[in-house]
Parts: sequence; C-alpha cells; structure tokens
Amino acid sequence: MLQTEAHTLRWNGKPIVLIGLMGAGKTTVGRRLAQRMRLPFVDADVEIETAAGMTIADIFERFGEPHFRDGERRVIARLIDGTPKVIATGGGAFLNEQTRRLILEQATAIWLDADPDVLADRVKRRDTRPLLRGKDPRAVLTELARVRNPFYALAPIHIPSIAAPHEATVDAILKAIQP
Repeated sequence: MLQTEAHTLRWNGKPIVLIGLMGAGKTTVGRRLAQRMRLPFVDADVEIETAAGMTIADIFERFGEPHFRDGERRVIARLIDGTPKVIATGGGAFLNEQTRRLILEQATAIWLDADPDVLADRVKRRDTRPLLRGKDPRAVLTELARVRNPFYALAPIHIPSIAAPHEATVDAILKAIQP
C-alpha cells in the first residue's frame, strides 16, 4: 500500500484537482478516482483543446507556451465552480500563480509525485507532449521536476506515483482524503 507524504485531509466536497508532472497519471488515476467516488471527471487538457478547436501541440506550435498557459488558466478557473468533481490538470498549470491560488483556495489539491525515471518510461509511449519533442525525456523531466516540484509541494496531499497499478494510487488518495 502506498503511503501519503502529507497528513490526511477529510474531503469537504470541493473539486479534487490532481497536479504533477506529465506522466504522473493525473488523467488515468483521475478517471478511476472519479468512478470510485461516483463523481464527474474532467481533463483540463481536453477542455482546452475543445475550447481552442485544436490540439495542445498545435496551440504550442502556432501561438507559443504563454498563450497556451493563459487559456489553461481560464479553463481551470471555469472548471473549479464549487461542484464536486475530479479534475486532471496539465503539468504546468499549477505553476501559474493565479491558477495555483485558485486551486489551493477553492479545491482539494493532490500532488501525484513521481520519479523522473518512472515518468520517462511512461511518456515514451506517446509523442504528443510538446515539451518533449525531439529531446531526451529523462533529462527534460529531471529538469522540470527540479523547477516544478517546489510548487507542487504546496499541495496539502502528496501521493507517490510509482510503477504500480493505478488502483494502488487511487486507494492511496481515497485513504488520504477519507480517513
């Protein structure tokens, strides 16, 4: 059984927002968590693509990362509407100060913390991640972890995302939010 690195926190019905690096399992774990809790699941990246009418990779290529991050911020603000649901965010969403404040104040933030080696193994299966295109995934993820982990660590709940079945991560989250 996985152990949380933060104290347990009784879930208060606010949206549950999963944060962490790409490949940490936010979408897969989020879907399963929502199913187990009988809540709606929303993937912020899918919502961004729907709103923009193009893929995230295309948004990055045509307009750049700052434009994407602004749209991401607006979409997440719309999704955090006070209703119970599970939201998977993109890896960089929590770095935006406004988005981070909104998540910390109006949702239950859960960091899926994974080692860069585990992440690199997971992300090599798909070539859809703009930040990894044409680069060494392990090197990029190691650097992203160095920069982003201090921000992710602000989440009140930390769940290790290890090379184990996703259900183990879901179980650890449920244990952390419903003691």
